[in-house]
Amino acid sequence: MEHEIRRVAELIVRAPLTRRNRRELLYCGLGGFAGVIGFYGQVVLLLAGLTISASVLGTVVGLLLITVALRFSRRLGAQHRRLLRRVLSRQVEAPPPFQPGTGILGRLDKRLRDRAAWRGVWYTLIKLPVAAVQLYSVVLTACGLVDVSYPVIWVLFHHHSGGAAHPLVGFVPIPFGGNIYVTSWLGTFPVAVAGAACVVAAAWLARGINAGDARLARGLLGPTSMAERVSELERTRALAVDDSAAALRRVERDLHDGAQMRLAALAMNLGMAREKLDGDDVAVRELIDAAHRNAVDALADLRDLARGIHPPVLDNGLASALDSLAASSAIPATVTASIGERPAPAIETIAYFCAAELIANATKHSYANQIKINIFSERAGVLRLEVADDGIGGAEAAHGTGLTGLAQRVSTVDGHIDVSSPAGGPTKVMVQLPLRAGGDG
Repeated sequence: MEHEIRRVAELIVRAPLTRRNRRELLYCGLGGFAGVIGFYGQVVLLLAGLTISASVLGTVVGLLLITVALRFSRRLGAQHRRLLRRVLSRQVEAPPPFQPGTGILGRLDKRLRDRAAWRGVWYTLIKLPVAAVQLYSVVLTACGLVDVSYPVIWVLFHHHSGGAAHPLVGFVPIPFGGNIYVTSWLGTFPVAVAGAACVVAAAWLARGINAGDARLARGLLGPTSMAERVSELERTRALAVDDSAAALRRVERDLHDGAQMRLAALAMNLGMAREKLDGDDVAVRELIDAAHRNAVDALADLRDLARGIHPPVLDNGLASALDSLAASSAIPATVTASIGERPAPAIETIAYFCAAELIANATKHSYANQIKINIFSERAGVLRLEVADDGIGGAEAAHGTGLTGLAQRVSTVDGHIDVSSPAGGPTKVMVQLPLRAGGDG
């Protein structure tokens, strides 16, 4: 028991000497100053906006000031999260980014209903008393360090005038503490003890108030609802899907402009070398023929690989790509397209490969005479692809036929597949995809 008490006492006394205490006090100073400045800036902007918007003529100006205050709230929240991360290594997840509406009124409405910004306003208002305690802990530490040094200050710098010593004033910034006047060297030791107590108390006060500030920041400056967290995950997933699509396009371009060109040049050079050989060089001619065939086959394989990564025909749009796909189908196929807003590149790629797989399935299994491809977009930001054939039917995702792989592919962007394929036909597969990988662009 005695050992535990000693360990706790040592932990309490050594707290001001740790590196963590320096970080805590640094955050108290920076965070407290930012809290005070942010409070007054936020209050001035909001009060000015509300006051001006109360009049009929000043409504527009007042609303603009309120939107400026909300933007300021988001920026200020980002600064507080950055301070917590860099100084205290405490991560606060950022709320979903602001999604502006279309048009002036749409943007204004979105900004005024920005829940993350209004929570930032609440944080700024509550931060003022927190900032006061943070700054007080810094002042308490500074005064305590000065008091601790009084025995040395008395010996080195205290002067006598007229035989009487000028008293030193010990600062003890605690409620009802007042000042302590020191008139002798021995009297500096109680002041030094009080200063050491102030330093220890400030260290634990800083830890406590910073822990409360971090909890407050997580509650008001981060995503608090499950819907917001889901929205943020959808946004990051959309970025990942778009980045992967862009990377695949770069790979296809590199293959087309690099390896394919070199293989084509190699095949041409081998063909020219074969033509210049004499008729007697049979063995050499056979080697060059084999190398030429291998180069041609490798070039064909590389072209197929590039088309499988990202079909170049998609550069002209999804409708044109589906027309090209229908033209190469073994079963006569027709395409009807009505696409308003062009989908994201990743969505176009998924739709293209879905159509290619469905045409291949129909060719292999349906015994159909005709395939109809219908693709159109809706106002709700949805792209629909319908592939129908007049074959024998019986297609089921659970029995292979590539439908399971298609369902997994479209599910990565929250799409889904509906299959209608009764025995005896006909078969109709509907693929629904968002125009953007994250839902609303």
